[in-house]
Amino acid sequence: MPSALKYRAIIGAVVLLVLAAACSKDKAKPLVPLPLESGVKPQAVTLNEQGTQAYRGKQYEEAKSFFSQTVTAAPESGPAHYNYALALNALGDSEQARRHFIEAANLAPGDKVIWDSPPLSPYNNPEAENKPKTAPPQNPNRRGIGGRTP
Repeated sequence: MPSALKYRAIIGAVVLLVLAAACSKDKAKPLVPLPLESGVKPQAVTLNEQGTQAYRGKQYEEAKSFFSQTVTAAPESGPAHYNYALALNALGDSEQARRHFIEAANLAPGDKVIWDSPPLSPYNNPEAENKPKTAPPQNPNRRGIGGRTP
């Protein structure tokens, strides 16, 4: 009997460790607008702050307008394009958003927040060598070797 009790205690401890590890993993962080880098025009910073407030208030059309103006005021800012893309994405304009996410990544190649965002996940890190920078096209009708679908 004592060995059965010891066995159950070990199993219980393993289950608790697995559950604790699963619960401790970072949950996906919500996508939030980024502050602009230092050195941009004060007008761009103000517009970006107004866009951030609107975005956090789920006023995406208003956020889109502020972030569009931010991009005009700071066209070389990766965070400006990223924030504009967030608003476009929230409004369902995924194609236009994709272009601005990619522009943001091109302007800020070392920015981990931009490159780790879910909208860019299909596009790989630009600093990684020998990796395609775009997701391969998906063709559901394509057959692989032996007639199997990949």
